[in-house]
Amino acid sequence: MTPGMGENTHHDLIGQERLPYRDPSLTADQRADDLVPRLSLEEKVGLLFCTVITIGEPGDHDSPGRFGEGSVRDLVEGKKITHFTLGELPSTETAVRWQNAVQDLAAESEHGIPVMFASDPRHGFSATEGMTVASGRLSKWPELLGLAAIGDEELFERFGDVVRSEYRAVGISCAIHPQLDLVTDPRWARQLQSFGQDPDLVGRFGAAFIRGMQGSELDASSVACMPKHFPGGGPQKDGEDPHFPYGKEQVYPGGRFADHLKPFEMAIEAGAPFMMPYYGMPVGLTLDGKPVEEVGFSFNRELITGLLRERMGYDGVVTTDFAIISDISVGGLEWPAKAWGVEDLSQEDRVLRAFDAGIDQLGGETATDVVLKLVQDGRLSEERIDVSARRVLKVKFELGLFDHAHVDLDEAIAAVASPAFLAEGQRAQARSITVLKNQGALPLAPGSKVYLDGLDAETASAYGLEVADGPEAADVAILRIGAAFEPRNEYFLEAGTHQGSLDYPQEMIDRVAELAASTSVVLDVYLDRAAILTPLEPHATAIVANYGASHTALLDALTGRILPEGRLPMELPSSMDEVLRSSPDVPSDTENPLYPVGFGLSY
Repeated sequence: MTPGMGENTHHDLIGQERLPYRDPSLTADQRADDLVPRLSLEEKVGLLFCTVITIGEPGDHDSPGRFGEGSVRDLVEGKKITHFTLGELPSTETAVRWQNAVQDLAAESEHGIPVMFASDPRHGFSATEGMTVASGRLSKWPELLGLAAIGDEELFERFGDVVRSEYRAVGISCAIHPQLDLVTDPRWARQLQSFGQDPDLVGRFGAAFIRGMQGSELDASSVACMPKHFPGGGPQKDGEDPHFPYGKEQVYPGGRFADHLKPFEMAIEAGAPFMMPYYGMPVGLTLDGKPVEEVGFSFNRELITGLLRERMGYDGVVTTDFAIISDISVGGLEWPAKAWGVEDLSQEDRVLRAFDAGIDQLGGETATDVVLKLVQDGRLSEERIDVSARRVLKVKFELGLFDHAHVDLDEAIAAVASPAFLAEGQRAQARSITVLKNQGALPLAPGSKVYLDGLDAETASAYGLEVADGPEAADVAILRIGAAFEPRNEYFLEAGTHQGSLDYPQEMIDRVAELAASTSVVLDVYLDRAAILTPLEPHATAIVANYGASHTALLDALTGRILPEGRLPMELPSSMDEVLRSSPDVPSDTENPLYPVGFGLSY
């Protein structure tokens, strides 16, 4: 076998296997207990970081990364960091060879701590940097909100198993998901990767996904899940997102904190070895009759140690959401540290607050020097570092990374986007389509003349539809649109984060009305968050919603080749006035929704 293609590292061959932590017959706990005392302070501190790394040419360890995070050598060899999240994958071959080369570099260290590669969701249609990743060569499914629209718990477990197979094939052993936030404010930007609004269903779906990813317990075939965003990120004031300073406040005017917490209780029962708190800071929240400190969740000892650790009994790894310590500048746009409630503290004091709160890993950070200085100055004990380092190492042992960290290229090529996985994903896309209105236009009859806006003509022709040059010559016009949002671009990531009013601009309303004056309109709406369809509804003969669907999947549903089964996993309000009068933490509380949660028609 050629180097970097799945062989054991030299550390497995020169006697270190005789050390207890190198003995695969011992438990993960025993191996972690043996290894922690052997590590230098620098090695232990490196374990407390999970940051971004840029995939480059295999074996190129010295080129700088995109986000200024340093070269591979700087991070792995210099800072001793061995937990990284990956962006878009290049070819399968490049990704595999690059990761194996990184593992080779890590194996050259004194104790050969392997690298754990992590990923945000990457099997859907969205690609918002820092939140989701383009699926690339992996199989493509509807977003999780679409799977929730189907409502099949077994499908969630099957989807988790497919994700697991493809992730491990390309070297990813940690999933920074599922996202268990409840969709309780129609404006919030992060709905698409959530499971809907019902705490019981979200918990059940999340637990099923975790089972599919991990099995009954972690082993060398598992992907370790990192549910987010504890204790539930949906109830944002005004529906704004806490990635940005104006969205820092998380509020509970309806008193529903316990509902948002419930899916995380179920994730813990399912064995999630990681947990990620959100950026937001609770405002006006009380627990046991006492006000909770208004600081970001990762700085909040009452919620991380008091609630998560002590009351909920969680002893897994708590990894902060990314960049709560350091400011970032990318492409001329600033991204201030999400240190909400502790903005005035220094970097050192922020780090100290986070570890005192009970976290184990700093996400998106590389400031190992700050942690080392806190220890050297006597402000952070090495014993406290040991606790978190051991938790991280235990997961690496459970995943078999110390025994076989490399990826086999042939196996990767065979597993990634297999025909079976591709077919399953496309079928799920079609099944998730939700029919909201149908006045006899659907299913489309063979030979129908269709005018297309946003739909591929060649694909439509393959379904036996005749493509018309204009709406006046068509039996029906098919128009694909997205949910409305307010364009913003002051901060890094803001342009891709759809926020603000749900009202469509007048030109979109006029566009639908213009088409309706010529022919029947089938309106397909991409629900990356809730949409107010009230001004569009009278002009459409049929309305369907999708949560990520290819041209082929949409036409499967519109022609009835695959029957659409979707039911709305959240309500669609009738007006912004009603949204403004609703409570961000309460599901389905607009006064007169145009389409209530659970709505969906069948052919």
